[in-house]
Amino acid sequence: MKFYSSLLLVLIYLNINAQTTFTTLPQYPTETDQITITFDITHQTKTLVGYSGNVYAHTGVYINNDNLTWQNIIGGDHWGNNTVEPLLTNSGQNKYQIVINNPRNYYGVTSSSQKITSLNFVLRSSDASKQTEDIHIPLYSAGISIILNYPTVNLNYGDPMRSPVFVSSGSTLPISVSTTVSGTTSLFINGNQASQSITNSLSYNFVANDYSGSRNDIKIVAADNANHRDSTQFVIFKNPTIKDLPLPPGNQIGVNYQDGNVILALYAPYKKYVYVINNLNDWKVDTTFFMNKYVPNSSKPDSVIWWLQMPSSLADPSGEIAYQFLIDGSLRVQDPYAEKILDPWNDSDPELQKVYPNLLPYPIGKTEGIVSVYSPMKEQYNWKVPTFVRPAKDKLVIYELLIRDFISTHSYTTLKDTLSYFKKLGVNAIELMPINEFEGNSSWGYNPMMYFAPDKYYGTKTQLKDFIDACHQYGIAVIMDIVLNHSYGLSPMVRMYWDSTNSRPAANSPWFNTVSPNPVYSWGYDFNHVSPATKYFVDRVTSFWLTEYKMDGFRFDFTKGFTNRPGDGFAIDASRIAILERMANQIWQVSSDAYVILEHFTENSEEIVLSNYGMMIWGNLNYNYSQATMGLANGWDLVNIYYMYLGWSNPYLVGYMESHDEERLMYKNITTGGSNGSYDIKQLTTALDRIKLAAVFFITVPGPKMIWMGGEVGYDVSINDGGRVSEKPFKWNYYSDDTHKKLFNVFAGLIRLKKIYPVFSSSNFFMSSYNSGKIIHLTDNTMSLTILGNFDVTSQNIVPNFQSTGKWYEYFSGDTLDVSDVSAQINLQPGEYRLYTTVKLPSQDFLVDVKEQEKLPTQFKFEQNYPNPFNPTTVISYQLPIDSYVSLKVYDILGREVATIVNEYQLAGSYKTQFSASNLRLASGVYFYRIVADDFVQSKKMLLLK
Repeated sequence: MKFYSSLLLVLIYLNINAQTTFTTLPQYPTETDQITITFDITHQTKTLVGYSGNVYAHTGVYINNDNLTWQNIIGGDHWGNNTVEPLLTNSGQNKYQIVINNPRNYYGVTSSSQKITSLNFVLRSSDASKQTEDIHIPLYSAGISIILNYPTVNLNYGDPMRSPVFVSSGSTLPISVSTTVSGTTSLFINGNQASQSITNSLSYNFVANDYSGSRNDIKIVAADNANHRDSTQFVIFKNPTIKDLPLPPGNQIGVNYQDGNVILALYAPYKKYVYVINNLNDWKVDTTFFMNKYVPNSSKPDSVIWWLQMPSSLADPSGEIAYQFLIDGSLRVQDPYAEKILDPWNDSDPELQKVYPNLLPYPIGKTEGIVSVYSPMKEQYNWKVPTFVRPAKDKLVIYELLIRDFISTHSYTTLKDTLSYFKKLGVNAIELMPINEFEGNSSWGYNPMMYFAPDKYYGTKTQLKDFIDACHQYGIAVIMDIVLNHSYGLSPMVRMYWDSTNSRPAANSPWFNTVSPNPVYSWGYDFNHVSPATKYFVDRVTSFWLTEYKMDGFRFDFTKGFTNRPGDGFAIDASRIAILERMANQIWQVSSDAYVILEHFTENSEEIVLSNYGMMIWGNLNYNYSQATMGLANGWDLVNIYYMYLGWSNPYLVGYMESHDEERLMYKNITTGGSNGSYDIKQLTTALDRIKLAAVFFITVPGPKMIWMGGEVGYDVSINDGGRVSEKPFKWNYYSDDTHKKLFNVFAGLIRLKKIYPVFSSSNFFMSSYNSGKIIHLTDNTMSLTILGNFDVTSQNIVPNFQSTGKWYEYFSGDTLDVSDVSAQINLQPGEYRLYTTVKLPSQDFLVDVKEQEKLPTQFKFEQNYPNPFNPTTVISYQLPIDSYVSLKVYDILGREVATIVNEYQLAGSYKTQFSASNLRLASGVYFYRIVADDFVQSKKMLLLK
């Protein structure tokens, strides 16, 4: 699985663990006092409790009541730097102390227009692995200050209507006020004095029914004997009566576009009321945006949908609407189904703005947290390839990549511009590491936040569709890596149902378990895949990407965790099998041939059940291949790269030598590779040759294969270099370097063979086991192959046991071998390999000059025959963007084959061929002609008129 680094801003924003208490001396400190602060973490639910090492403070201030942005942080953003962040004094019994002598001087607040209103802290261990929640200590003005004890009022957003205190009709709201010194305190409601006190406290009961309007302005004014004054104000807002109305037909949870209108629908059981706050009304609470309530099943309290038709008269069809849901008067969350968001912490990143310019500005100071966005008119995309014929599962050669590292611009547009690279390599599928919105910008993506919104760090949704469309034009499928095992703290679904006492999802969460059934293998917050709400959500997510973006399938992260059964997840689990089969069924109802690929790693008997059902499963042979390429004689074998050797019936094992989770073969070769005399695997050319050897015994094995970004050019940076998930840019200079390019050519040649020749899908397969002199046999009715390889560091003789005598052709050298004795030994030098076939194959040197490549067709094309109708001959034209084995046949109206026009391997280019009905005794009528070339399949009609 994955490892992540925490984002401090995320931790500051959540503030879901207010369990650290504090005392100050003086009790009501000002911004010029010497302040002694004592923190008591006895009841703090994070991991600092019981910690015995040094404790440091990450600390800054709020200025002028801006309670959204930490400012003047000591040491800047140097989280975890013990040389700049202050060390606290351990007072014993889980108490820590710090002395701030004059906060203005301490925090460097020099402008007279800036007033410090809060000191902010996060306490942490010396290695920064343990910490508290964020802690806010208010500062007071000199003289008298008002302390509003109740109700809790959020004054962060300027206008009090952006965060009023809500009441319902018939209710009573107590108001409690204290002052730092005695004086006269007056309370006004809608401009009229309602109460007054001459002590340092005031209490008043607001009775909702005493006031007819929704809005009621509360102002509190206090003055002491020295004529120091203070005041505060807020709004008490009386909710209208909730309308119980059914969701209009044709709408579902999320953003709905219907007849020019937009309807927002939120699934939120157990909530009291919901408003939509948005840029249409400057983020103020407004009864126009009070959501209706729909309960599809009155006997189920968890079947509640809140919905609202947004006022179209206010919307700018050419613009965008930013919005949040304000739930129960206090919780602001983005729409879980939003296809675009605004992020207050990461959108300002210049790297993001390069790929996503002219982004709708975030409403700074008017709300907080992630904001949803929709366009009043749903964008339409004109697909150039409306229907894509996906490569067969057993022929898949998948290229796994992380956009962030593969291209320096981290953009879909540049990725589309590099498709010629994949075309030359020959892969027929690209697997994108998670691209749905994750927390932060630079990430592997396994810390998901939103599931319907492409992450803006990679570009716009249109650019993503352009990339997918272009892939399909090249015959390349696009597979989406998606994380539905867990989510993280900025997910609106996590935040909507949160147990702040225990710092975990609440027991009534529709989607998440309170704790993972197996905390040892647990990341983030664990989805409860038994829950009907989770099932619905998962199905909506997969359906969305298959239909809206024409994704060709999914690689599901850590499916071993899709269970509520306790344990390590390895043993066979019938409940998990049922969950995954149900999920796959829903996917195949939307798209019958979509790929369902699991990162599973359970007992083989369970993987057999899932593969028999039609799912594909990751097969990790990294350890074995790395031992082999390093020249280690013992402890490895390669036979489990073949699905039938595992007892599987279907070729659905997605085998790989490397993945994003595994160490690089080349890194191991050049750091710990074996040697014998002058033969040293640590030397670059030898290390690369060992990868070629491994590739020959990898790509040729029947069944789908996966290449991890850079493996084809010998990428040699360790996975742990700079941290496991740190940025590791692709080394494009390797592709232009002849030494590394030779490895690329071997990969490309083998991939081309695998896709074109049926023998590479044959079930008549043999691989030798447990020896460094490896043999593969492959046979079908078209040819036989014998592959030999020496994984040792010394030369050795290998008995090939050729399947037959006669002429055999070596693919890489072009040599011919006359075999009279199938058991005659062949000597191989260390690292040497041979690929013999009974049919002479085209040279593996198929990559033409770049300038010549640019002249070739960019896509498969199959033209209508001319003339049509015809008698007796007609011309059929087609073009091949890549070298392909071409089958062109004619069928009658009943589907019977009547002629084979082409059945051969052809180089990329444009072709015209003639079909003649003269000698075929064909009657007048409709006939079909069908081409199969690489992964391109298409049929057309023609009319013979005699």
